[in-house]
This record gives sequence, C-alpha cells and structure tokens, in this order.
Amino acid sequence: MEAQSSFMALTLEEVAQKAGVSRSTVSRVVNAHPSVRDEVRERVWQVIRDTGYQPHAAARSLVTRRTRIIGVIIPEAVNTLLGTPFFARFLAGVTHTCNLREYNLMLSLFDSPAGQREMYRRVLGSGYLDGVIVASTPVDDPLIPQLLEDNVPWVLAGRHPDERVNYIDVDNALGARMAVEHLIRLGHRRIATVAGPPGMISAQDRLLGYKQALEAYRIPIDDALIIPGDFTEDGGTAATQRILSASPTAVFAATDSTASGVLKGIREAGMQVPQDIALVGFDDIPLATSLDPALTTIRQPIEELGSMAASLLLDILENPPDSGAPAHQMILPVKLIVRASCGALSY
Repeated sequence: MEAQSSFMALTLEEVAQKAGVSRSTVSRVVNAHPSVRDEVRERVWQVIRDTGYQPHAAARSLVTRRTRIIGVIIPEAVNTLLGTPFFARFLAGVTHTCNLREYNLMLSLFDSPAGQREMYRRVLGSGYLDGVIVASTPVDDPLIPQLLEDNVPWVLAGRHPDERVNYIDVDNALGARMAVEHLIRLGHRRIATVAGPPGMISAQDRLLGYKQALEAYRIPIDDALIIPGDFTEDGGTAATQRILSASPTAVFAATDSTASGVLKGIREAGMQVPQDIALVGFDDIPLATSLDPALTTIRQPIEELGSMAASLLLDILENPPDSGAPAHQMILPVKLIVRASCGALSY
C-alpha cells in the first residue's frame, strides 16, 4: 500500500527518469504532441501505467485546450424516463467507451426549462466540457438549435430531421413493422398499439412502422386501436382499459416497460397473455425474459448505442471534420426475438 501511495505522488521529473527521457518529452506524450517517436511514446505510457501517475488535468488542459471531459445531457422532457432500464444500459455503454479512451464523464439532468438554460450558461458556455451527448430529446427541444448555433461538438442519441445533426439511432420504424407483421402472420387483424410520447421521433417512427405493417397487409388503420403512451410501465397499465374497450386480439407496445404495464392490466381484467391477447414489446431489456410469459420483443443494441455515440463524439473531438462536411448519421439494425407472449411458441 505504501508503494502505491508513492507511485501516485510521482512527479513529471520522476516519470521522465524512469522512462529514460527528458521532462519535456513526458509532457509532449501526456499532451498528445505528434513529435514523439512511437517507441518513446509507448515507453513513457508504460511507465505511467505501471506507476499510476496522474497528469495534472488543469495543466494539461491549458496546453491542449481540452479537458477530456464529455457530458451526457438528459433533457427535462425525458427526465422522467431516466429510471427505465434503457437509460441505465445506454449510460453503461457510454461509460465503457469513455474508460477505454481515457475520458471523464459528467451527467446532467434537468427538472425544468430554466434549469436547462442555467446548465447551458454555466457548463457549456464556460468551455468546461469538450463535447456532449444528448440522450434522446423531443424534436422541438430548444437545446438542439442552441447547440447548432454555438457550434458545440455534440452527438444525439436518436434520429433527427435536421441534416446538420450528428446522430446515432436504431431503425425504430423497421423494428415496429417487424413486430406487427409477426403478429399479422400469426393471424391477428385487430392489433392495438400503445405508442410513445408524440413529440419524440423514436415514438413517431415506431408508430409509423406499426401503420406500415398494417398497410402492407391491407388492414385498415383504426384510430381506436392507437392508444397514447409515455414509454413507461405505468403508462402501459393506464392504457389497458382503453385497449380492452377496442377489442384487439394483439398489442404492440412501444417499449418493454410499456408491455409490462399492459400485461399487468390485462391480468387485472381477468384475461391472459397470449391466450386472450398476444403481446409484443420493443427494446429487449432484461425485464423481457423475467415476465411470465416471457416477452416477444424487438431487440435493439442499447449498450452498443451508447458506446458508439461516445465513440462518434470522441472521433469528432480528436479529428474535427472540415467545415461544410456532412454530419455523421448512423442507424443500427434491430432483431425480432420470439418468446411466449405472442403465442407463436404455443402453436
């Protein structure tokens, strides 16, 4: 333990001595200066790894004009969703990439528009963060034009119609279409959906995919079968009475959390899944396999989404694109996972 404490107290000069180089060479390595031979750079970093030496962040930022700190912003409008498993897994992916690439992470949450404005002034306006990841947002969130106007390096976790926005998302429309077409192939024609918040593009895309599937099979779209929701379990439970009044034989829920609430509501009404109503969700969070019956769902790579959002932001920071270059926009694939809740495994 004493040896470790002495390592943590090493100075730049002592690192240089152990690596057999000058103090200025160690400084150039720490600050990512290009004029250092690869062999020397690796030798210095090996000493740093072996000793646990920590470069002084404030001094380094004065040289590089970077803090090696990025932020994850959870906008006020989606703050209520933070407790859902999606965000925990998304943040795990972001954290993993930051750790690999030796960046620090700061999480910002808001409970009011005023709080969001204050954060922008205090944190982003001061240059404390190198860049930010915005973890989903309504399409009309004022944060988006503010970030674009101020030319802050940032990435959105979610599709956005503005061609200037760097984003990464999954194919929400295709996933929803796959889920509903699966139910149609099982013989269902009265398929309800519990949708997500109407201002969020992921919810809009999943509702679009639901409608596309019905149209592809020439099944009329019945507005009575489209129930508003909010991506949460409580929202799913609250929607169940309206669902049952429309007499569907199957339900596509916009998230697994919503599907869990629908399942609860169906049982409280004295009915069973899938015997009376088939059920499909979206996300494939761990909850999906713990439900009884296990939930058929659309698997999206949530941790990969977070990891790739972080990678994209760090790539932009370390290799700034040329002025006028197109934004980076990526769509990840999804997959249908068939379990017992849709009734397919009973046939």
